[in-house]
Amino acid sequence: MTFDAIGISASGLTTHRKWLDAISDNIANINTVVSGDDAAFAERFVEVQADRGQLGVTATAARYGETEGRLVHEPNNPLANADGYVRYPDIDLGEQMAHLISAQRGFEANAAVVDRAKSSYEAALQIGRN
Repeated sequence: MTFDAIGISASGLTTHRKWLDAISDNIANINTVVSGDDAAFAERFVEVQADRGQLGVTATAARYGETEGRLVHEPNNPLANADGYVRYPDIDLGEQMAHLISAQRGFEANAAVVDRAKSSYEAALQIGRN
């Protein structure tokens, strides 16, 4: 049971890292422009569920949002279609930043649990040596 803390936290670390990866992709592509006739960059989401085989969680899949995006009239853009439209992803930077903060704090919390569990195991080893 004592060693379960590290395993559970490790699954949380992995899941939060995948969530941070998805968020960073979304932020990096927030201004990715394509022709008005093409599909926009699709926002990435991470699906998570409880891991019944082991204690903890697992990121089951990456899910993608809508590719409709925002149609913007930019006739001088080299990617504009015949009508002068380009398409941007419909990603809200404020929402992504809020998710980023949540994922970062979750990652930090799991890292702290691993650190505390490690300290507890080291203390138990010291007791055994005395």
